[in-house]
Amino acid sequence: MKQLHVDIAVIGAGTAGLAAYRAAKAAGKTAVVIEGGAYGTTCARVGCMPSKLLIAAADAAHELRHTAPFGVHVDGEIRIDGREVMDRVRRERDRFVGFVVRGVDGIPAEDKLEGYARFVDNTLLEVDDTRVHASRVVIATGSSPVIPSPFKALGDRLIVNDDVFSWEALPESVAVFGPGVIGLELGQALSRLGVRVKVFGVRGGVGPLSDPAIRDYARIVFQQEFYLAPDADVKEMRRDGNKAVLRFVNLNGEEVTESFDYVLAATGRSPNVQNLGLENTSLTRDARGVPLFDPDTLQCGKSPIFIAGDANNVLPLLHEAADEGKAAGENAARSPKVLPLNRRAPIAVVFSDPQIMMVGQRFADLNANEIAVGEVSFEDQGRSRVMLKNRGLLHVYADKATGRFLGAEMIGPRAEHIAHLLAWSYQSQLTIDAMLAMPFYHPVVEEGLRTALRDAAAKLVA
Repeated sequence: MKQLHVDIAVIGAGTAGLAAYRAAKAAGKTAVVIEGGAYGTTCARVGCMPSKLLIAAADAAHELRHTAPFGVHVDGEIRIDGREVMDRVRRERDRFVGFVVRGVDGIPAEDKLEGYARFVDNTLLEVDDTRVHASRVVIATGSSPVIPSPFKALGDRLIVNDDVFSWEALPESVAVFGPGVIGLELGQALSRLGVRVKVFGVRGGVGPLSDPAIRDYARIVFQQEFYLAPDADVKEMRRDGNKAVLRFVNLNGEEVTESFDYVLAATGRSPNVQNLGLENTSLTRDARGVPLFDPDTLQCGKSPIFIAGDANNVLPLLHEAADEGKAAGENAARSPKVLPLNRRAPIAVVFSDPQIMMVGQRFADLNANEIAVGEVSFEDQGRSRVMLKNRGLLHVYADKATGRFLGAEMIGPRAEHIAHLLAWSYQSQLTIDAMLAMPFYHPVVEEGLRTALRDAAAKLVA
């Protein structure tokens, strides 16, 4: 068996893994990155980028159908060619993946090892016919979709978001389970592209929202466009030939049976740690098999092992994975003198229409007696009405004792941009008054944010 000796072994060549490798090399350490699957990050291959390509096509179709209120009439039938839609999605997806692959190609051959790694002990890995002796190890193996047991009866009628981006054409019908980020984005996009879509959820959730008022507003808005049951009562799911058959109680309280070409399970993701041989290490693991680790330093106990990105399931977002990978690589290089990761302000965006955003602390995690809530509706907000994008509600949260901005939840126009303004304000620890002292141009959607901030300021002095 071949023997390889390095300072740091990085398992996984995704966003976190590549960032960890680069950080280790920048620190002057020898390092190897180990990957058993195809190169290309989750974001580029099956996540944020291909989904936005599908959403862009869906938005184009939607805008064409809704020009009449402006006095602009599109004559004739709007034809959606599913094959052309998916061809562009796959071509552009492959282009984004290509950027990542070219980055991996730039890594010296001696620093790359293809195959699946398994721990023999804390610092010894086996990768096919090679034994890797490392002083420290970074686990950056990403995550995979979770498939609840009842769904497995559907056979090949069951798909996950990864499968959508391999379609050569659009199906006639899809049932989506899970109205979270993935389910909302793909469900709405497919609906706008002419696919018959029904979205089913549990416990009333809509996207990542925790503020009941914002969540209820979002539910109503989306239900006006496509079937959304956030707290669905599904009695049965089975396969019948080339169809998935669901028996459920609909929104009118009637028990019905419908057939779909596919059922899309957008029911969450789980860290890829099951086949790493972690039982051969000294690590303590949780019920899911994920090593217990310090979220500040990413170190697993006092061991020479670090875990970053989706594999630790703290914040499964690309920018967080990059930050964590870099911090894990740096701490692995300087170990045992590790330093805490300086996390950025929490920020999340759902690219639905209207968009959803969350910044800072969630409403559900705040003490309602200690905060002032500033509110604005975008239904009468000037620029939003001009564009006929006037569906939305924003809540900003402020500390009653200090006036500091604590967080926000929103559904509405331009939420992705407002989210960044608010994330910068949160990270800078600004007060509501300090935020109101910033410039606001006219007429822009951001003036709605100013209205919410003014509302919060008034409540702080009341």
